[in-house]
Amino acid sequence: MTDESQADAVLTVRDLRISTTAHGTEILHGVSFELQPGKILSLVGESGSGKTTAGLACMGHFRRGLSLSGGEVRLETPEGPADVLTMSEPARRGLRGGSISYVPQDPALSLNPAIRVGEQILEVMRVHGFGADEHERGKRVAEVLAEVGLPGDRNYQRRFPHQLSGGQQQRIGIAMAFACRPSVIVLDEPTTGLDVTTQALVLETIDTLTRRHDVAGLYITHDLAVVAEVADEVVVMLGGDIVERGRARDVLYSPTHSYTRKLLRAVPDLAGRNHIGTVDAVTDEHAVVVENSRPAAVGEPAGSVSTTAPETDDAVVCAEDISLSYGSNRVLDGVTLSLAPGESTMLLGESGSGKTTLSQCIAGLNAGFTGRVRLAGETLKNGTRQRTQDDRRRIQYVFQSPFSSLNPRRTIGESIAVPLEMNSAGTRAERRAKTLEALDQVRLGRQFVDRRPGELSGGERQRAAIARALVNTPSVLVCDEVTSALDVSVQASIVDLLRTLQVETGMAMLFVTHNIALARHISQRLAVLQKGKIVDNGPTAEVLDNPRHEYTRELLDNVPTI
Repeated sequence: MTDESQADAVLTVRDLRISTTAHGTEILHGVSFELQPGKILSLVGESGSGKTTAGLACMGHFRRGLSLSGGEVRLETPEGPADVLTMSEPARRGLRGGSISYVPQDPALSLNPAIRVGEQILEVMRVHGFGADEHERGKRVAEVLAEVGLPGDRNYQRRFPHQLSGGQQQRIGIAMAFACRPSVIVLDEPTTGLDVTTQALVLETIDTLTRRHDVAGLYITHDLAVVAEVADEVVVMLGGDIVERGRARDVLYSPTHSYTRKLLRAVPDLAGRNHIGTVDAVTDEHAVVVENSRPAAVGEPAGSVSTTAPETDDAVVCAEDISLSYGSNRVLDGVTLSLAPGESTMLLGESGSGKTTLSQCIAGLNAGFTGRVRLAGETLKNGTRQRTQDDRRRIQYVFQSPFSSLNPRRTIGESIAVPLEMNSAGTRAERRAKTLEALDQVRLGRQFVDRRPGELSGGERQRAAIARALVNTPSVLVCDEVTSALDVSVQASIVDLLRTLQVETGMAMLFVTHNIALARHISQRLAVLQKGKIVDNGPTAEVLDNPRHEYTRELLDNVPTI
């Protein structure tokens, strides 16, 4: 740190050390950085590297089981410099949401489901005494909603969180964070659940607001392509240490540390040139473009690729003419989609396009649709409660949010074993053995079997959720944004795992995601959904190289790249 940078910094972190309360094990080893007004510093690193722990410490908050063992966090306030770590808890609460704001990774956890979204933004301003009166606060609510790309009218403000898509919920969270015009904002993976179009808007909003109002931003992320879009400086963390720091263009384009180079090699690219993951079970010709990783059909030369859609009779699962409405809002409008054995289809679309709704209809988690879902030629009941035990076993679902999909009171091993218990599969010892095997499959490790979700990072929770879905060896795996919470290297290992399982088992997969850059790495086919209708559908390379619909071209134009 130079004297000049210290003088300009609105928040300074010096020699931050954090340890576990149980054993005193240090997990942050003297971390230091500064945040400058109007600039964004990005903390990057693998899941468990300590980046979120460092970000939360900037507000004087520590996760359960962790405590401060040394260091200083100094925040410049209108009243003068304040040491966030030594001030009283009431004083810290007065800073949070006012002088320093936080946007969490999971929007569902940041919003009260029983309070209308406009009222939640108003409440932040009331608590911190922002605005002269309710009229001025009401004007600010409409203004900040417009700043994050949402309608500011009263009808929209009266919506409840459950009436919004995941991307809209996240933008409400960002609006709450910016409502009181803070001097520092900590953003913890704020675009994780967003499609590329919405992500581009949110990134532009964050960039504009931080620079226009001289807000210092701390952007925590595993998405290095996003870092290239927004960050002025980058700090790379590994195992609680800073291993590289510098201007974003220097770190991203001329990295000096081997770990940084490893992270960059794991970034998925739209062209499919990066060899993400380590494909242990397939030969080299399968490593670059996943179209070559599907097992050859009978009579089809090894390594060749079928460019035709699967015939309905050959499909392991087929959704036919699926429609669903909520009142006058038509979410799905006659969607037909088939998945062949051993084939992965990426379902792509903006937040609110209906892609999660479609995937839940296929899995039987949303029974209110018309049309039919067939599994191996047999028509399934709409809901899981009416489906047979074997039907439920054969179609498994991995949810977007690892925070809400795992029971916090159960150990990871107990959660993974639930599907086996429901199917009365084997003895307790046999179920335990399968649980440990599933943990190994997702590169989590058997030492996690007796831990609880609260002891895991976001990426580790997601891997546990994937293990739970895989433990029953399904023939169809529905993946709803399963890599959105993962850093690039763990994402690469999960992508590697899923495509290897396809080759080994012939499992079909519906891969719902906003991350188009994964397309050539994970899917043989690509279906693009807009406003409840499929507007592009075909072999992945064909859709990416020659998109037929303007909407698909718009999505491709908004993909962040390094």
